[in-house]
Amino acid sequence: MAELDSSSTSSSSGSTFFNRSFTMHANTAEPDAPKVHLLLNNPSSLNRAASISKIYNSIDSVKGKVKKLCNLFESAKSSSTSTELSPKVVLRPAKSIGYSSSFSLSFNNPLIRLPGTEDRIVVYLTSLRGIRRTYEDCYAVRMIFRGFRVWVDERDVSMDSAYKKELQSVLRKKNPSLPQVFIKGKYVGGADVIKSMFEVGELAKILEDFPRIQQPGLVCDCCGDVRFVPCGNCSGSRKVFDEDEGLLKRCLECNENGLIRCPNCCS
Repeated sequence: MAELDSSSTSSSSGSTFFNRSFTMHANTAEPDAPKVHLLLNNPSSLNRAASISKIYNSIDSVKGKVKKLCNLFESAKSSSTSTELSPKVVLRPAKSIGYSSSFSLSFNNPLIRLPGTEDRIVVYLTSLRGIRRTYEDCYAVRMIFRGFRVWVDERDVSMDSAYKKELQSVLRKKNPSLPQVFIKGKYVGGADVIKSMFEVGELAKILEDFPRIQQPGLVCDCCGDVRFVPCGNCSGSRKVFDEDEGLLKRCLECNENGLIRCPNCCS
């Protein structure tokens, strides 16, 4: 009987244990079941979930586009900075090579000669500032020759039209550009040729035979480096009185402006 009682008690205790676990699991599963049923049976909740997922997807796509744009701008900035830091170096031939060859051709050209000037440097220029580039070229050529302390026969075509006609006949051009340089009676060229020869060193070699001025930078007291003074015969009026005929005549000693070459620095 004792054995029967013990077995019955053990079976009853086991059944109560299983009943308790079943009730626990059942109780825990029961509250979730209605939620699932509500979600499945409620279409509005499903639509909200789908709309939320669409919003998140659109946000992700926008973020992706923004990242792409940022990458593009960063790549453009990096390329621009790289080009600024390392600019392309384009090698070009020196201009002095072309000018030196043109100088050698013009200097050895027997057709372009200025007779009577084999012992000097002659520069045809203008002192007028009407055309800025022409005046600057003439001034630059004057300063280059003054730097070598050599005497230059400066012939200003704006002060005497005879020099302009002389240059036109020598170069055989109606409107030659200024300045134009002749060394030892030979035609050299304009401002570009003189500048390139000066930079290369060819001009210094050619001017070695010319005497140097003892007082460089000295301004002529008679004309002030203008190279012209008023005519002493007519006092710049270009007219003289002929006592024999009793008439005014044209002065034959001055030019159309009533000027003559400075006897102090141009003789």
